[in-house]
Amino acid sequence: MRSLDQWLIEYGDSHRNPTNEMLHIVCVPAIVLAVLGLLWCVPVPAAFRGLAPGVNWASLAALAALGYYATLSLRLAIGMLPTLALGLALIAALERLAVPLWQTCVAIFVVAWIGQFVGHAVEGKRPSFFKDVQFLLIGPLWLLSLLFRRLGLRY
Repeated sequence: MRSLDQWLIEYGDSHRNPTNEMLHIVCVPAIVLAVLGLLWCVPVPAAFRGLAPGVNWASLAALAALGYYATLSLRLAIGMLPTLALGLALIAALERLAVPLWQTCVAIFVVAWIGQFVGHAVEGKRPSFFKDVQFLLIGPLWLLSLLFRRLGLRY
């Protein structure tokens, strides 16, 4: 298994251009939000609904992602906790809009991925997940690691 530093260095190699980096700062959280929102829309079997209120596929996916992140860096996993909680709260708010949640999430997803690919066209490098699908989970950690570094925090 690769170390966190190995993941972040390899991911960072295709994200050096400032325009690409800025697009990722906007688009990666939007994609995470959209994916969680789409998972939120998938019905949970009745047997699971009675276990705990608020349990849905989005909260389970967020919990699984946090577990994966904790294997790489406990500090970044803890840093990701409020981010994912805020995302889930935002999804709950979006659910109350007149537009169905799944439609909002599909629109966010498509626009954000267009932004990602524009960034990579500017960068002149293919997205990292073409090499390894796990980079889809590393992207959010890479952004959080940038924030940690800018704040002078260790991860």
